[in-house]
Amino acid sequence: MIGRLRGTLLEKQPPWLVIDVGGVGYELEASMNTLLALPGIGETVQLYTHLSIRDDAHLLYGFVREAERALFRALVRVNGVGPKLALAILSGMEQDQFIRCVMDSDVKALTRLPGVGRKTAERLIVEMHDRFPHWAEEQVDGQASTPPSASRAHDPLADAEAALVTLGYKPTEAARMLSGHDQGLSTEALIKAALTRKLAG
Repeated sequence: MIGRLRGTLLEKQPPWLVIDVGGVGYELEASMNTLLALPGIGETVQLYTHLSIRDDAHLLYGFVREAERALFRALVRVNGVGPKLALAILSGMEQDQFIRCVMDSDVKALTRLPGVGRKTAERLIVEMHDRFPHWAEEQVDGQASTPPSASRAHDPLADAEAALVTLGYKPTEAARMLSGHDQGLSTEALIKAALTRKLAG
C-alpha cells in the first residue's frame, strides 16, 4: 500500500499531477484544494496518498493534508459515492464547509456539486452525520498558496474547462462557469473561481 510520497513535482495538469520519486514518475489525481496548495513545478512536495485498485487500473490519489485523505476515504464508503465523485466533492468545497453542510442537513448546497443529486445529498447527510462531531478537533490549519504557473505552454482557460468536465460538469456548464473571469489567471485559480461561483448559486 502506498501511503505517502515525497519527491519532485514534474507536472501539474488539473486534476492530474506527476511526482518524481527516485527516478520513478507517479501519476496522481488530486482535488483542486490540494492542487492550489502545491508549490511550482520542480519543487519538492509531500503528499498523503490513497491507492484504488480496480480490475482495469491502479489509481493513485494525492492529498496535501491527512485530514483531506481521511474525508476522501469516508466519502468512498458511502453507498453510491466512488473516488471520482468524492474528488469532485472535495474540489467543490473546503472540508469544513462540507462538514457544516452535512451537520446542517443542507441538501441545497450539496446538490450544487457536480454529480450530486438530491438522493445522493440526502444519503451523504444520513450516512455521514454521526461521523463528524469529533472531526472538528482534527482540522489542520494551513494557508493554501497559489502556485506559480507551469512553464509548459498551455491555455489556462481551455485547461480549466477540461478539468471541470473531468470533475463531472457538462462542457456547456463548464464554459458558463468560467465566463467572465480574468483570463490572466492560472488554470488552478480559474477552476477555483468557477467552483466558488457555482457553489454560491
